[in-house]
Amino acid sequence: MGRITRSLVTAVMVTAVVAGTAGWASGTAQQPVTGPPAGTAEWRAAGLPDPERMDPAGVARFFAGLGPEERERLVREHPTVVGNLDGAPLELRYAANALSVRDGYPGARILAHDSRGRGQTVLVYGDLATAERVAVLVPGSDVDAGRMGSLTRKATALREATGGRTAVVAWAGYTTPLGVGLDAASGELAQAGAERLTRFTEGLRAAGVRPEPSVFCHSYGSVVCGLAAHRLKAKDLVVFGSPGMRAENVAELRTPARVWAAKDPTDWIDRVPNVAVAGYGHGADPTAPEFGARPVPAQDADGHDGYFAPGTSSLRAFAAIAEGDVR
Repeated sequence: MGRITRSLVTAVMVTAVVAGTAGWASGTAQQPVTGPPAGTAEWRAAGLPDPERMDPAGVARFFAGLGPEERERLVREHPTVVGNLDGAPLELRYAANALSVRDGYPGARILAHDSRGRGQTVLVYGDLATAERVAVLVPGSDVDAGRMGSLTRKATALREATGGRTAVVAWAGYTTPLGVGLDAASGELAQAGAERLTRFTEGLRAAGVRPEPSVFCHSYGSVVCGLAAHRLKAKDLVVFGSPGMRAENVAELRTPARVWAAKDPTDWIDRVPNVAVAGYGHGADPTAPEFGARPVPAQDADGHDGYFAPGTSSLRAFAAIAEGDVR
């Protein structure tokens, strides 16, 4: 009976999602990339401390105890590890990734690049070390190291809208779903992403980035942010085009951050049912008044991916949130 119930729930959820998205669904299941970075075995063999046993603060202490020559040697000999260690000095990570990543991203510095699976990349626009404001963008489905266009457009649009005063991080640091299907309806990839996002923000702090970031979460990325919220060091959580945050209201997120939500009238996400049954579905609509999030105007945005289009009220509001100009 349990198997039949699960099968029925799965069928109902998939049917609802497909019906709500004009019949488009992906059958490609994804396995989340987790664990320490590529090259860790060689790092350990060299007698260096195990990345799995260090939190970002421990990573920062390790590098603080090294001299300049030793740091540079580790960058040369272990670039895939140094470039992906949350808590390592920013400049060392940039230098390591410049060595290990063949193709760069115009206008950005690479703070992380994991080539495993479909690839994960974290890009920085601006100077994290000196910025008074920091924004982190968490994407939804179909984003990886080779498909960064939509995310980088959002990052550059937000940076321009803040007059270049806010450092913007395009964080494609987790395994996203492909298309809209079971992966997008479940929380497995989001849970793995929440762990990585939490560690990333802890790493920023350990590396000396003092402003708490405003975290902007698109679509399935808002599920990641919802699961991470109670541990995430953030000033604001801003969700847009969200299928739910795996919480029934802001109180359930257990976060001191201000929570904001936007959904434009033409976004197809509005046709996805806000249910949570047997592990599928992501719960309440964050834009519903009873959820308790602060509303973000988005009436002139277009579709599911148009919230950062130049001239839109949503982009202006996002910039004001990132800059701390709203209460």
